[in-house]
Amino acid sequence: MAHTIALVDDDRNILTSVSMALEAEGYKVRTYSDGAEALRGLTSQPVDLAVLDIKMPRMDGMELLQRLRKQSAIPVIFLTSKDDEIDELLGLRMGADDYIKKPFSQKLLIERIRALLRRLDANAEGGDTSAANAAIVRGPLVLDPGRHICTWSGKQVDLTVTEFLILKSLASRPGHVKNRDQLIDAAYGESIYVDDRTIDSHIKRLRKKFRDIDDDFAQIETLYGVGYRYRDEA
Repeated sequence: MAHTIALVDDDRNILTSVSMALEAEGYKVRTYSDGAEALRGLTSQPVDLAVLDIKMPRMDGMELLQRLRKQSAIPVIFLTSKDDEIDELLGLRMGADDYIKKPFSQKLLIERIRALLRRLDANAEGGDTSAANAAIVRGPLVLDPGRHICTWSGKQVDLTVTEFLILKSLASRPGHVKNRDQLIDAAYGESIYVDDRTIDSHIKRLRKKFRDIDDDFAQIETLYGVGYRYRDEA
């Protein structure tokens, strides 16, 4: 079954050209010209992935992402202006999975979409008893990759695909340090380039989500200049 992608941008030229390119790749595309319209559409008809522009009338991409994250963990790619580094960081901290700077190549966007959907499909496959899909239990933490479910002390933690894969990489080997490149490969794949601060932003958001449940959460440790590790409780 073809994946459905929401494309949200107030630039009609981008909506037309990118939707045509995605449809040529076999995707179903729904387009929206502003955030308020997109929120109504995505609430009533969920999609598999959303591509959001940041600067839009009526409701910008940041507010749209914030509202979407209250009800959905669908993968989100932000489109940002060339010099909007602050927007990129805020978007990642709010739960975006990736970002691409304008002007962008359609080929790059399609590759990023494919990578995110591959990860989504891999996590959604049920009945897989392989080691890669086996549940991970670390004290109060339970990660179930087959169902994309994470719980802490029995309470569900809603994670994006990227957050889930970063945490899975860390928790799979407690006490072992993972540098940023290793976490990028685990979350994005070796063919995708993102910079170090992307991982740092996802780690900050991961910690916040767990601390919203447990103020004492400190399992994800930072080793400055080296990387991150999941605390070994043994």
